Amino acid sequence: MKRFSVLDRKSYLEKLKSETFDLLIIGGGITGAGAARDAAMRGMKVALIEADDFASGTSSRSSKLVHGGIRYLENYEFKLVFEALSERTKLFEMAPHLVHPLRFMIPLFKGGRVGMGLMGLGMWLYDALSLFQAPELHERLNPKESIKRQPLLQSENLLGSYVYSDAYMDDDRLVFETLRSANNFGAVQVNFVKATGAQFGKDGKIQSVQVEDQLNHQRFSIHARHVISSVGPWTDLLGADLLHRWKKILRPTKGVHLTFHQERLPLSSAVVMAAESRIVFGIPRHEMVIVGTTDTDFQGDPSTVNTTEEDVTYLLGVLKRYFPKAAIKKEDILASYSGVRPLVHDGSDNEGKTSREHVIFSEPEGITFVAGGKYTTYRLMAQQVVEKALQFFSIEERAQWQRAATASPLNPLVTVETFADSTHLVEDLCSQTRLSAAEARLLVDRHGLEAHHLVKEYGHDLSYWEFEAAHAIHSTMCLHVEDFYRRRVPLFLATKDHGLSQFNEVCRVFAENLPQIFKSESEEKSRIQKAIESEMKWQSRQL
Repeated sequence: MKRFSVLDRKSYLEKLKSETFDLLIIGGGITGAGAARDAAMRGMKVALIEADDFASGTSSRSSKLVHGGIRYLENYEFKLVFEALSERTKLFEMAPHLVHPLRFMIPLFKGGRVGMGLMGLGMWLYDALSLFQAPELHERLNPKESIKRQPLLQSENLLGSYVYSDAYMDDDRLVFETLRSANNFGAVQVNFVKATGAQFGKDGKIQSVQVEDQLNHQRFSIHARHVISSVGPWTDLLGADLLHRWKKILRPTKGVHLTFHQERLPLSSAVVMAAESRIVFGIPRHEMVIVGTTDTDFQGDPSTVNTTEEDVTYLLGVLKRYFPKAAIKKEDILASYSGVRPLVHDGSDNEGKTSREHVIFSEPEGITFVAGGKYTTYRLMAQQVVEKALQFFSIEERAQWQRAATASPLNPLVTVETFADSTHLVEDLCSQTRLSAAEARLLVDRHGLEAHHLVKEYGHDLSYWEFEAAHAIHSTMCLHVEDFYRRRVPLFLATKDHGLSQFNEVCRVFAENLPQIFKSESEEKSRIQKAIESEMKWQSRQL
């Protein structure tokens, strides 16, 4: 893989200023990253800008699931579920280090909206829509079997449960691996560059986008033949900046998640919990358990979203109903995170019923917008938005830029075959470094064969977190320690101190690798502490 480093940011900016691109993509979340990869693999000249850090919006604040969305069957959204399950199968092959099979349990109780019979039909339909290619087909469990699987589960009025297959993922890292792949194919991608307006020619077509470098506030224009907007919950804000006649299309909703230690909430599988008209998941991962999400209408700038005491009370209440024996309290929460979903307004009177279908449309000025959709279908959305944009190019160019094989592995060093027998990789790392066996295993699980390249590139004497920090700087354009904590590794979410005990060793790597950019240790620590205070301010209130 080519280097994708913050050290190259200056040269990337010079290209943005001096060259004309076939496509300029605004938005560095998963859809924008997917579109950049798709277009670059076709041979187009591609630029991508992100106003903040890559994946800093919705794409790092999801439930971190790759799933068909079993609850969408209730709304008869069969096409959406089929597409998502098909894409789930592809993602297992594309990113085996980021997308992992996981079993999900749906407990059913007396008096619930759905009984065992109807849910059983839904399970068979879910397996059928996956073309029976799920890692495992569904199971039906009686109450006794259900409690044996999940000892902490509420047993009163329990009818039984169903267990089925979906997957969990590292949502932020999926963005970075997609961006790295796009970079390999020549896409010019820069974070902390904000679009502020557009310039149009006499024919009314867009000629350039005015932007501002958020690091030095320098303004310049990027010339492009066509522009794609993939800014998620910022779609209406950007649309108004680019087009005077813009009419709002979104119904944004807020989603909040809480994290817990595995020991405090030991789940043998993910659990699907019905809460009013919503679904709340309990999701065990190797480093934590995630519980969420809420789903409430949100107004305002998406960058201001945060977790409130009402959100925490609501999620704790759901846990109390489903796992009363666990006696989970506010003090057990490791961290919270909140985000805004860019749902497209479809007239629904209930936010929980608003469709997760995406929309793609183009304006005659030469701007294509994509909004809504599910994370799981990002590759398909990216393909569709690029093909929509291609309608603005000549027949000859469209023939030249044929559909690319975007279902191929994101990282050639991380394939399914990599993990077929990874024991020797772990043993080699242990013999070459001072990593423990558990740390070596984690590095291999997260980076596959690339783990050996990290050792070769950055030396044999680094600690685990130092390897991760060096990789983040040189392969994901990570600029700040805060960005590393929140979007490259699970330090912020999975530890009670939010990773502050690792701050000194991580900070040392940033200082050594970014001598011209790194300002001071105190400034970096202040950024992290402000982020913690902003997200966790609900802790100071009584629940």
